[in-house]
Amino acid sequence: MKFLDESRVRAVLRWDPLIDAMERALAEFSAGEVIQPLRAMITIEESKRYLGVMPAVAKTAMGLKMVSFYPGNEGTNVPTHMAMILLFRADTGEPLAVMDGRLITEMRTAAASAAVTRRLASPESRVLALIGSGVQAGAHLEALGRVRAFDEVRVWSRTRENADRFASEHGARATADAESAVRGADVIVVATSAQAPVLRGEWLRPGAQVNAIGAARPNWREVDDEAMTSAMVVVDSREAALKESGDVILSRAPIYAEAGEIFAGIKPPPPPGRKTIFKSLGLAVEDIAAASLVHEALASET
Repeated sequence: MKFLDESRVRAVLRWDPLIDAMERALAEFSAGEVIQPLRAMITIEESKRYLGVMPAVAKTAMGLKMVSFYPGNEGTNVPTHMAMILLFRADTGEPLAVMDGRLITEMRTAAASAAVTRRLASPESRVLALIGSGVQAGAHLEALGRVRAFDEVRVWSRTRENADRFASEHGARATADAESAVRGADVIVVATSAQAPVLRGEWLRPGAQVNAIGAARPNWREVDDEAMTSAMVVVDSREAALKESGDVILSRAPIYAEAGEIFAGIKPPPPPGRKTIFKSLGLAVEDIAAASLVHEALASET
């Protein structure tokens, strides 16, 4: 059984196949072809320390991710999310690899958003707004750039120095407030540790597509009621959203579809011109699909 550290994962994990793999994994999930319970989250210290257990069995692989979520690490040199993934063969149960899951979590989250954006955002989307300037903002900028050609990227962060640094590193424009970043934007990413809304529906243009990936606790918010209820809401998992997502639970916004239902042709995409919100919580099947890509890529090198 192999152990793969982050450097080996980074050497072989590529955006285009990963985005396609996320679309397949979510389609299989929504078609009932994946066995996956809700993740078990242990609260060690409210708002500061959590431990998650995420198993899944797909057609060709199965595995488990153990993830630590430490919002209290924000602002330090220690990541807020760290993880390990165990990968097994689905047919024989043989263990294949243990690999670092921090980068996989980072990249598969952005790749899932890119797969959804490819289906929901207007092909003419040219302005991207990033609310948040951390790891996920950078990953989403890379992944979304694979599916849409943006002429302008705006970024806002609660800490102006962080937004300025991100803008300088990535050729973006830092804005003084979140509203200035969002108004007129075609695609918006909300990637924050906020526990109260930072995105307001009144700022969204008709046809805007939002990827909301923070606020993964039932009492946390990053998107306000107006945004949630005025848009067509797409989730990765209905069951998970109704248990874990404060944006969905507290707004009581109806869920239009799971992303996988759209990918599998079970439901049509929302009509052009409608505002859409993809509320992403992250699924174990995404981790297993990404880990399988890594394992297959390394196997092909030997």
